[in-house]
Amino acid sequence: MSEIVDARVRNSFAAVYGGTPSLVARAPGRVNLIGEHTDYNDGFVLPCAIGFETRVAARAREDGIYRIVASDFGDALDIFDSANEIKPLAERPWANYIRGVIAEMRLAGFATPGADLAIAGDVPQGAGLSSSAALEVATALAIAALAGREAADRTSLAQICQRAENDFVGCKCGIMDQLVSACGVEGAALLIDCRSLAFRPVLVPEDLAIMIVHSGVIHGHVEGEYNERRRQCEEAASALGVAKLREADEAILARGERRLDPTAFRRARHVITENRRTFEAAEALAKNSLRRLGRLMRESHQSMRDDFEITTPDIDRLAALMNAVLGENGGARMTGGGFGGAVVAIAPRPTVANLAREVSAGYRRPDGKPTEVIIQRPAAGGSCV
Repeated sequence: MSEIVDARVRNSFAAVYGGTPSLVARAPGRVNLIGEHTDYNDGFVLPCAIGFETRVAARAREDGIYRIVASDFGDALDIFDSANEIKPLAERPWANYIRGVIAEMRLAGFATPGADLAIAGDVPQGAGLSSSAALEVATALAIAALAGREAADRTSLAQICQRAENDFVGCKCGIMDQLVSACGVEGAALLIDCRSLAFRPVLVPEDLAIMIVHSGVIHGHVEGEYNERRRQCEEAASALGVAKLREADEAILARGERRLDPTAFRRARHVITENRRTFEAAEALAKNSLRRLGRLMRESHQSMRDDFEITTPDIDRLAALMNAVLGENGGARMTGGGFGGAVVAIAPRPTVANLAREVSAGYRRPDGKPTEVIIQRPAAGGSCV
């Protein structure tokens, strides 16, 4: 797949600008195994990078002009002068991720003398697999390399990309997506502390498969419900007397229940119990304790459905079908910010074919497209190629 994306981005560059790029940067999407909506609460997450990626072909200019062509959006073109204030565009929302990264990199002290950029990728959009983070990180790696700073700290670049999405695009996401896209480890998930940004690899045993199934429900959490959940979590933390919900446990929540309205209580309960589940899941994965891991994934989905209220009826049906087929031989849960997207499952490799058949036969996507089961292994983080 990466070879196809690489050919597309190089062909797009040549067609629009002529010649060849001086470099191509790549960054993967991600799937979160467990730990949903915990990152912006300074909590813990367990994602891994995946084999789908975005590539940015780049060549420096000296006049401050940025030209950006996006092959995934019908070769749409965006042009701006970095000498002027870089502003979001309502009519080209895809370009705001790139504009935001360039604006934030300039603020962080990177040279931004202009460039010709071409973009192509195969991360499914609206599937909860972080196509936006892949675009941001690939852009940041390309701009850093053009500035002669290819060895720039990956965690710092991830923070730049997060600020771009928070402040320029308007989605108040946490750091998880950008950090795992930048720092992913082949063959491993990352247990990330979203306060300190420390992380450690947790190897995914070779005999386990990560399975991703798109529900056919496209999500969009730039505004509205996603940001509302963050606000509710901040208000719950304040009512419980902590800076972030990471600092609360189930005992603190029980003592403070009377200070929370029922909705805030449920939101806090999800985050607090999800942090615990994430630690336990990392331990279960490391020990290849599939029964325990599956139970934790099912509990996570129930919490997202009942307490955080970010699933949809189609997502719930898909997760229930996958869990019924798996039994105690693994587990499935919605992955990503919610309100659509994909379900992730972890299962023994010998069971993959049967699960794929059962899901393809038993789930009908609302968009009418065939139900596809994608098999993944954890991939490496972003780089220049």
